[in-house]
Amino acid sequence: MSDSIACARAVVGQLLAQGVTDLVLAPGSRSAPLALVAAAAADAGQLRLHVRVDERGAGFLALGLAKASGRCVPVVTTSGTAVGNLLPAVMEAAHAGVPVLVVSADRPAALVGSGANQTTEQSDLFGGFARHRARVSSTAPSPSWAAQVARAVLAAEGALTRRPGPAHVNVELSVPLVPADGAVEAPVVGTPVRAGAGTAPAPVDLPGTPRTLVVCGDASPAVGRAARRFAEHAGLPLLAEPSSNARGGPNALAAGRLVLAGSLGGQVARVIVFGRPTLSRPVTMLLSRADLELVVVADSPDYLDPGWRASLVTGAVQVAPGPTDWLDDWRAADGAASARVAAVRGTGALAGPELARLVVAAVASDGVLVLGNSNPVRDADLAPVRTDAPPVYANRGLAGIDGTIATATGIALATGAPTTLLCGDLTFGHDAGSLAIGPGEPRPDLRIVVADDRGGSIFATLEYGQERFAAGFERVFATPTGVDAAALAAGYGVPSRRLTDADAVAAALAAPVRGIEVLVVDVDRADRARLERDLTAH
Repeated sequence: MSDSIACARAVVGQLLAQGVTDLVLAPGSRSAPLALVAAAAADAGQLRLHVRVDERGAGFLALGLAKASGRCVPVVTTSGTAVGNLLPAVMEAAHAGVPVLVVSADRPAALVGSGANQTTEQSDLFGGFARHRARVSSTAPSPSWAAQVARAVLAAEGALTRRPGPAHVNVELSVPLVPADGAVEAPVVGTPVRAGAGTAPAPVDLPGTPRTLVVCGDASPAVGRAARRFAEHAGLPLLAEPSSNARGGPNALAAGRLVLAGSLGGQVARVIVFGRPTLSRPVTMLLSRADLELVVVADSPDYLDPGWRASLVTGAVQVAPGPTDWLDDWRAADGAASARVAAVRGTGALAGPELARLVVAAVASDGVLVLGNSNPVRDADLAPVRTDAPPVYANRGLAGIDGTIATATGIALATGAPTTLLCGDLTFGHDAGSLAIGPGEPRPDLRIVVADDRGGSIFATLEYGQERFAAGFERVFATPTGVDAAALAAGYGVPSRRLTDADAVAAALAAPVRGIEVLVVDVDRADRARLERDLTAH
């Protein structure tokens, strides 16, 4: 057996020992030992293998799998630009705290700088985004192979730091890359390296105040549940973003960002923050105010503090229930704002907020909802609150549109639940290649709803949408592509259809989610700026 095959078997065997259950692989030559061992492990039932031809999609698939499972998910690539294509997913994982492990194959270090094919400086490619970086060489002493992998998995999962995120193991493999004869056997599962369990932080007691607002941004289901329990126990209003997993129950506000922009927002004296709230400018402005107390509940150093105003950062808080009039005022204002939203949403052609309402309402409580960035997640932020809300995910670490379909695919495969993705047409086109799933690969139950407004309508609601910039707006901001999203999906062999009205959308969403399908919904963009003004009018 070649040293490279032995090294690959040690690497994959230690991944299994550390609890890895899914591995994403992109094809290549230098990564052949890792690919052959991963395939043997999958054939032996040791892990579930996902093969993708595009490394960017592979990275986001790993991110989705890790985001939904909470476990480390490796993505294996060959050397050269293949590794560079993982950077967007690594950046998102770093800011969202998702345990993705890059396992990049490489030539021996002695060849770097020699001009050898597909050889570059890749061991430090992810710079400050990686929680941990390691170099493994097939010519190094064999005990180092498994030890380096174990260390990287622990770092990615934040086992010792409470700071999960991406890690990188660069594996230098020498020729020969295959054994002299015979097949490659499945790896032997190594001995796990375990991290001691930390103790739960003792909650900090806060003095009660009737003017406290709980804000929960993008968060895992566990953090979302904690935020909701806290708000309900303390009797406080809860402004919960769509992907907070706290948007449910009697204290959650359906139109919180609109209420916040009114007179009640100015009365807030304390904010208690869970998760990562980045969705709306009113919330960012609130968290930056110098005249209020900002308490952040976080379990890692990567907490959100946009105005550098946090006065307390702690793992848990508790507060005695206060008077009910503060919560009553927010509920009343939220009811009025929600009625205004419903009135605006129901006028004219089918628009983004109405489509979001239909999608949010249609996802079964045992399903999963994934929201694309730009307008879809913001439109969902004004949808009615559900008491039986399903888990909701979004890539809010850096809020990009890339990799959205791959992420949703990973989430669907990790949860095993019927999953619905709501995204825009530019987001869909950006990652349409992730619909290319080869025969025999694990396939999710994933419904993709494309809000097709033929361009980036979110820019119409921002400063650049002003009439004085109209001459260049379509070309440099709206950027319509002219691509027929339904035909594009069909080209990948995915069932697709175009829908033009709310009744047809509601009927399509009522059907069970089975396999992958794409629903392209014509959405009006012409009046998006006016619609936003009507929604935010007081």
